[in-house]
Amino acid sequence: MADQSPAAPPPLPLKIIAGADGFGCPLKDALVAHLKSLGNIDVEDLGTSSYYSIAAEVGRRVSAAGGFPEVRGLVACGTGAGVSIFANKFPGVFAATCLSPADAVNARSINNSNVLAVSGISTPPESAIEILDTWLTTPFKAPCPASNLKPWSDEIESFLDNSLIEMPKIGAASASAAAEEKLAPCALCCLAKSRKLDPIEIIPGGAMKIVRESPTSAIVSFKAGSVEPAHHHTFGHDLLVMKGSKRVWNLTKEAKYDLVAGDYLFTPAGDVHRVKYFEDTEFFIKWEGKWDIFFDEEMEAAKVAIDKEAEDGYQLIK
Repeated sequence: MADQSPAAPPPLPLKIIAGADGFGCPLKDALVAHLKSLGNIDVEDLGTSSYYSIAAEVGRRVSAAGGFPEVRGLVACGTGAGVSIFANKFPGVFAATCLSPADAVNARSINNSNVLAVSGISTPPESAIEILDTWLTTPFKAPCPASNLKPWSDEIESFLDNSLIEMPKIGAASASAAAEEKLAPCALCCLAKSRKLDPIEIIPGGAMKIVRESPTSAIVSFKAGSVEPAHHHTFGHDLLVMKGSKRVWNLTKEAKYDLVAGDYLFTPAGDVHRVKYFEDTEFFIKWEGKWDIFFDEEMEAAKVAIDKEAEDGYQLIK
């Protein structure tokens, strides 16, 4: 008789990137502690911010990871829905809100979910840990509640395999055609046209225009070669580059980021960061509260540090 014992679960993912908004933070912290207790998973906790920015950052990193080691995401908010929506804006991200272990099995089996979204309001930590463990160990195309816990037919397995190939292509053709015909200009770039920016007196080469108050949004430009000395803010901020290129050193995290048009970066409140602009650059920036800036070094010290950046040992994240 053939061996009917269930197949061993797949190896656990080697890295989990986690984040939450204020409503999901306690549950995220409990799940991060559980992940660390397992001992064989590298956990990167991005902390807590607004649900759109933290979920987008988790989604961006999971989207950019690819290959090996496997990287998955964990996001939490009040309902688990908002963080799932924002994480799913990035190609190759399959975020699923799971309120039960059965949801987790279905999400992994049918959708090969690589980002788990949980509800800080509806799900107690004990239940969330069970959901997380189920989501971690359920392989793609496994028998699940949706299949009455029976193996999928060959026809359905083929459909599931093809779906993961086809889903990232949705909208790609129309977007490419629109770009070629210049039918889809960037809304942020249109917002910047014909808008006079005011010089940033304390940083040479920079200019800014506030376009909305509380939450505050602004368009900022810097001339090629400009430098922002190391500084920090009392607020976290989301940044989207519209044109040009720049490098951001996050001194707090000992990381640096090369950004070009279309790239997004979230910098948490209090993180000390330094910036160098390689070209004339414009970007859109959004934050909670009023604008403030606190310098942590002089301009000359910043230029010296940039000249010696090969010695800084910071990890470059592109």
